[in-house]
Amino acid sequence: MLEMKVYDALATVEKAFEYTKWCKEIPYINFPQSWEIQMIPPFLGAVVRFRVRDNHGREVSVYLDCYEVLGRFGGEPYWEMYPAYDGDIARFAMQDTEALIKEIAKCFAREAEE
Repeated sequence: MLEMKVYDALATVEKAFEYTKWCKEIPYINFPQSWEIQMIPPFLGAVVRFRVRDNHGREVSVYLDCYEVLGRFGGEPYWEMYPAYDGDIARFAMQDTEALIKEIAKCFAREAEE
């Protein structure tokens, strides 16, 4: 069982990161059926983190930064994906899930060519 001080810390983080608000604002993402999604803890200031794996075992990591804790995107919530097609990172506005999906697919296609 968790100690009370842990619950207090969790309550502080949940309030600071406005989890209830983001539950209503984070868009649904329509992933291709052949991809597997692994939800992982939102460490280091991300609100959401997950990994995407295709049916060949290729993976990318994605997180949602709603407060520009981990990077910069012009003051709005954004998805960051690594590795992107060029091997670096790619960022997309939170609502632009289509562009995120396209970049993941492009990355997987690049890896298939190598």
